[in-house]
Amino acid sequence: MLQPADLPRRLRLPVIGSPLFIISNPALVIAQCKAGVVGSFPALNARPISQLDEWLAQITEELAAWDRDHPHQPSAPFAVNQIVHRSNDRLQQDLEFCVKWKVPIIITSLGAREDVNQAVHGYGGMTLHDVTTNRYARKAVEKGADGLILVAAGAGGHSGTHSPFALTQEVREWFDGPVVLSGAIATGDAVLAAQVMGADYAYVGSAFIATTEANADLAYKEMVVRSAAEDIVNTNLFTGVAGNYLKPSIVRAGLDPDSLPAGDPSAMDFSPAARDRAKPWRDIWGCGQGVGPVKATVDAKDLIARLAREYDAAAMRLTTITQSNTKKREDA
Repeated sequence: MLQPADLPRRLRLPVIGSPLFIISNPALVIAQCKAGVVGSFPALNARPISQLDEWLAQITEELAAWDRDHPHQPSAPFAVNQIVHRSNDRLQQDLEFCVKWKVPIIITSLGAREDVNQAVHGYGGMTLHDVTTNRYARKAVEKGADGLILVAAGAGGHSGTHSPFALTQEVREWFDGPVVLSGAIATGDAVLAAQVMGADYAYVGSAFIATTEANADLAYKEMVVRSAAEDIVNTNLFTGVAGNYLKPSIVRAGLDPDSLPAGDPSAMDFSPAARDRAKPWRDIWGCGQGVGPVKATVDAKDLIARLAREYDAAAMRLTTITQSNTKKREDA
């Protein structure tokens, strides 16, 4: 159905829109895919479970209709994020719906599962796994992941601590499959930089919060537009896993962002009861360090058009620099 080698030909821009908890919905995913980048959403966003079946039907059918009407500008494939942590008691049912609709790409997070990869490969789908270290990357590939999403420092939501330079370099020493780089990427220049470092694709999340299609509170979108890297706080207090959050939302919740206690990693919980009572994502808002370039709330297609313009301009600058350096060496 979708082989890793096929994906570049299906994209206008080498970008995967990251799955945003609560925020990503069919409207955003469809807009992303029509504009030529992979759109994605967490399976857990669809509630109750039956809604996932409805969402997958809607996305699949609308993108198929778009492709029929736009044969020279077909849509990009879409992805569903599955949390495979043991506390997610929906995983098996959610996966069955994804198999039913033959979701092109499955993104797995918080644990690598061989059985999940096998289920996706059974219908011809592709799997990408979130990792924050080289060690986790090796485990994911050993268990059958087709590609890796390197979650480096600066990424929104649950994030890694390694420099994108270091993490990409270490993984590329042994892995030649698809690599997606995540971490403070919100411009076309940064997308190209990810490729120059060795990644195949860039993972863009926070910039899509401030789009008209996103299922985010208006105050959340406005906070993203007003914020910069210095407004991002990294803490594991809220979920037990280190994540990046908007400082003003922490203050609004009555907490001091400069003196947050440590969280308990063993308390990580993705059960329905925990999702209903948890403040993170709903009240304390995730966001990455690349938020600075987001200056206004726009349609997703307009954001992607901006990224494409910046990407093309950056590619031209890189070509000019390369040609200039080559000439200098030849003249030396």
